[in-house]
Amino acid sequence: MRALLCKEWGPPEALTVENLPDPVAGSGEVVIEVRAAGVNFPDVLVVQNKYQYKPQLPFSPGNDMAGIVAAVGEGVTDIRVGDRVIASYLHGAFATHAVVPAKAVMPMPEGLDFDVAAGFLMTYGTSYHALVDRAQLLAGETLLVLGAAGGVGLAAVEIGHALGARVIACASSDDKLTACRQSGADVLINYTQPDFRDQVKQATGGRGADVIYDAVGGDFSEAAFRSIAWKGRHLIVGFASGTIPKIPMNLPLLKNASIVGVFWGEFKVREREANARNFEQVVAWIREGKIKPFISRRYRLDEAAQALCDMGSRKVIGKVVINP
Repeated sequence: MRALLCKEWGPPEALTVENLPDPVAGSGEVVIEVRAAGVNFPDVLVVQNKYQYKPQLPFSPGNDMAGIVAAVGEGVTDIRVGDRVIASYLHGAFATHAVVPAKAVMPMPEGLDFDVAAGFLMTYGTSYHALVDRAQLLAGETLLVLGAAGGVGLAAVEIGHALGARVIACASSDDKLTACRQSGADVLINYTQPDFRDQVKQATGGRGADVIYDAVGGDFSEAAFRSIAWKGRHLIVGFASGTIPKIPMNLPLLKNASIVGVFWGEFKVREREANARNFEQVVAWIREGKIKPFISRRYRLDEAAQALCDMGSRKVIGKVVINP
């Protein structure tokens, strides 16, 4: 097998593609021949030792994958060799083959190709959990999405639109905002402009946003929170800016607002049945055409390090995948 390897903590440029012995499925495990692997922002952080999960070196990064079962270990009875499956696991996706626990494997939904199947796991799983489970977003409410052109951001735009919310997409360039419009955003705001708060005020008639989806952090978090509506919910999804914000605690008091944490990675482990129900709804929307995962680029395995570099420098719009 071939795999992208992280042998020491550092930038994605230090990663190498190497030949390794073919993997063997242990008890309760499955070997997947990986046809597509989704690239997510946490992958960039993991290889630099900047993420909450710290795998043992050396390892192959990548969480989300879609492929064909090549082998099953002892005790695995509900998965068979040749099954088309998807999986989201701690690491190992950026390789021709990956070993994952059987409990992390799900049948690949009919009608999806490998790229789309690998590309929607973390992004749509995170955004659906955030907007439905954590924020309880309602039809007719206003949703403001920071970093709206990224993987989870664009998924949030689509899901918000599917739920009947009015979606304000905030991104850093015209190209990114165009992608947001095509995904269902009602209002477009370039949040790098100095009048960001004035634009939000104008877009909401001075009322503010009911739900703020924040995958960016940094200075944008406080600016957005100061534009939240009465009883609004500010979702803490991630910190793509590289800075964890410090929001003055008098601000939620003044608006009777909530700051709500979103950790889908732990949710899918602790509440597997609820996570499975969420995916059933997402897949139903894909089949109905209500959402359409946007794959902006595909990389070969020997280009995987470049994929992480592009993700880290925020050049990615929507979703990118690696085809081992």
